Amino acid sequence: MIEMLIRFLVGGAVVSLFALIGDLLKPKSFAGLFGAAPSIALATLGLTVVTKGASYGAVEARSMMAGALAFFFYASFASWVMMRHNFKALAVTLGAMPLWFAVAFGLWKLGMRL
Repeated sequence: MIEMLIRFLVGGAVVSLFALIGDLLKPKSFAGLFGAAPSIALATLGLTVVTKGASYGAVEARSMMAGALAFFFYASFASWVMMRHNFKALAVTLGAMPLWFAVAFGLWKLGMRL
């Protein structure tokens, strides 16, 4: 129960800090970049290192980086398709999800060999 309370407080504080940074930046379109995902990831990673140790945290950090890289490929592909063709956003984003999963699981398999 105490760990849940600490996660709530640390997560809320980090999200608020990143939201403040995003609010101070110009243009305001950058505010979304600092909204939730990076702050939650950092708060979770910090708590993981404290509760489970640095080696466990290193594996989690590597997994987060692989997921972020896979998302980059997914978002780049989806935006490229939508800029060149007149497809609906829902169709493109759902259709590109196998790319996201393929890159993520490919990086995961590659990481298991290292």
